[in-house]
Amino acid sequence: MLDTEAKKASQREGRYPVMLVGATVMESFRDQLFDASNRAGMTPNEFVLQAAAEKLAASGRKFSGIFHRGDIVEYLPRKSA
Repeated sequence: MLDTEAKKASQREGRYPVMLVGATVMESFRDQLFDASNRAGMTPNEFVLQAAAEKLAASGRKFSGIFHRGDIVEYLPRKSA
């Protein structure tokens, strides 16, 4: 479940474009990225943004979601009881 701060932020939070500039990568990496994103049913950009969100969540960063509120809940750090 999202913590209280993330819920409050998401209630007034808008959607904003992320302007990512193209990068030059090794051909094998590009091939694997496109294959993995295709198998996941998303664009390479969506796949990369989801991977970045997973890394941010794993490091303890709080945010309401990636593309819509709550779509990253399963990657947010769990609070210990």
